[in-house]
Amino acid sequence: MAQPITLKISPRDPKQELLTRLEQAPEEYAAALLDSYELLQELHEKGVFTMVRGVLGASHKLVETASAAGNSAEAIRAMRNAMILTKMLASIDPEVLQGTADAVSKTFGDARAVAYEPPSLFSLFSGFLSRDLRRGVALLNTLLKNLAYQLKVRTDPHRNH
Repeated sequence: MAQPITLKISPRDPKQELLTRLEQAPEEYAAALLDSYELLQELHEKGVFTMVRGVLGASHKLVETASAAGNSAEAIRAMRNAMILTKMLASIDPEVLQGTADAVSKTFGDARAVAYEPPSLFSLFSGFLSRDLRRGVALLNTLLKNLAYQLKVRTDPHRNH
């Protein structure tokens, strides 16, 4: 009759296996390993790991609080407004937005340069001789007309839903 083969497995020492792997790691990793050890030590000294463990332990409470806050009418409105503002910004040509930013910067950039005394009526009316001013007023006029139209459309009780 056949004899069973005895199998003897030596006990594993995971710590020794890790040390062996570490010793066999290429020397080029030594600096990275030392930096990693220093970083881990600093994180430990600053209590980051303790804080993370606390957050993980209280994660259910954090989720409950965040979902309760996110379920309010104000939060829903804020999220919808953020999406609309993102869509609006995405629809604007970057060159136009850059021009607007430059104009705002030139207008309000230096608070000391803003005139303290209001301009005279004559200087205001003579400003209308400038094509750039008339172009800007026309742009604002178009914006106000479109805004008024949108307000009318959204508040008209006879509009179809």
